[in-house]
Amino acid sequence: MRHLLRLLPLLITLLSAPLCAAEADDEEWAKWPEEEAQAPAFDDAPLAEEVHLPSWFRLSFLNLREDLKDAVAHERRGLVVYFGQKFCPYCQALMEVNFGKPDIAKYTRRHFDVIAIDIFGDRQVTDMAGQVMSEKAFAEQEDTRFTPSLLFYDADGKEALRLRGYYPPYQFRAALEYVADGHYQRESFRSYLERADPTFAFEAGGLNVADFFSPPPYALDRSHFAAQRPLIVFFEQGDCHACDVLHSGPLAHPDLLRTLAQFDTVQLDMWADTPVVTPTGQRTTARGWAEQLGLFYAPTLIFFDGDGHEVMRVDSVVKLLRLKNVLDYIISGAYRAQPFQRWRRSQGEAQP
Repeated sequence: MRHLLRLLPLLITLLSAPLCAAEADDEEWAKWPEEEAQAPAFDDAPLAEEVHLPSWFRLSFLNLREDLKDAVAHERRGLVVYFGQKFCPYCQALMEVNFGKPDIAKYTRRHFDVIAIDIFGDRQVTDMAGQVMSEKAFAEQEDTRFTPSLLFYDADGKEALRLRGYYPPYQFRAALEYVADGHYQRESFRSYLERADPTFAFEAGGLNVADFFSPPPYALDRSHFAAQRPLIVFFEQGDCHACDVLHSGPLAHPDLLRTLAQFDTVQLDMWADTPVVTPTGQRTTARGWAEQLGLFYAPTLIFFDGDGHEVMRVDSVVKLLRLKNVLDYIISGAYRAQPFQRWRRSQGEAQP
């Protein structure tokens, strides 16, 4: 019940917005059961069968500028480029759980055309700048480290939002409206979520305690003296189902814990005023740093090298195999030589 009450302020905002008011007949849009704020349960091992895309995805010659023109001509708000792969369980969750909900599919189809890109594909893509390249080169150019990734373009061809990985229906609905309603022109997605749902930033309950987290004070400066080990900063929050799942699942796995022991690890409440010295030497608070980084999903894991530079982040639903791949990529030093997707392909194409 408490989770349902947390959703009511955002629901009121959605229903009172001009765009949603025009869709008041879409009753299913307002029905947000408690579990929709939670990630669905699934194994993130590679699938045995290919992911099936919705029939309403646009058939395209992958000239994104032409696709956008056509979308605008049909009164869409913009274009969504979906980056996926054939045997990705996270992609399957997007197709079956999110797009499997009639209200989400209807809203997406009404306001966007969706173009599918295979991150390992060889078809030719013309991007918004007019450059021609293969699908896999385009995916690498756009730094789509995780699938599914969604790149939202507005009617002018400007990037409005980027989602890296899978998000439950609750956040996904908010992302759709954030772009379709033009909120991206005025505020960050983090600010939009916080404003729309005041309880979003002030959760009851404490963080998950783990022995591998370093205790305060959080003096993480690496700008003057390089550290010997990479750093992971876990941004979490209280009363966080996804955080609970991370700790009870992947972070309880013996093999992953052995790899994690090779990192420096810190846990921060992303809404707290806890003092922090960042890896670049900036004095701030956990909340201020999270805002500066644009974080909106808990848990978010950010990886830093020995010199304090951000290497990559995981800011979407993550399960055992994906997290293990990321840890191996960082601790092996492979990030210094090749992008994540190229490294993954060298490890075997069927990787989550």
